[in-house]
Amino acid sequence: MSSQMQTETKITRVLNAVTAGTTNQNTAGVDMSTDGGWETVEFVPLFGALTANQVTKVKAQQSSDDASTDDYSDLTGTLTAALADGDTNKIARVEVARPAKKWVRGVVVRGTANAVIDGVLAIQRRARKVPISQSSTVAVVKSVAGVAEGTA
Repeated sequence: MSSQMQTETKITRVLNAVTAGTTNQNTAGVDMSTDGGWETVEFVPLFGALTANQVTKVKAQQSSDDASTDDYSDLTGTLTAALADGDTNKIARVEVARPAKKWVRGVVVRGTANAVIDGVLAIQRRARKVPISQSSTVAVVKSVAGVAEGTA
């Protein structure tokens, strides 16, 4: 195994920014079988302004075929507690290990008052086969090891 995480971790932007609102937002699904298979996926929503009394939460769902014929279903125990009103510009994290189905997505559950979503990342880890392919949402990848001080 490599000591550098970029060779074994895939990060994908699965939801772009969403303006203030109270409707739930589903991320794109990630295929847990690509690149030879993944053991875990973590969804990391980045939040902007949260209006007082919002009840924003995050959960994960799975499907065998990205909702082609098998709709996404909630995964037991993945629903987070509601963000606090003071959690503006913070993140949440929900990780799913060894899902039973091929596709997994995150859901930002919004209600009562506005919550701004700056975007959501999916981080797939523990590839069963390396090297892995980076997501098309990644523009630049740079990894160095054992570097000396000097000009970047």
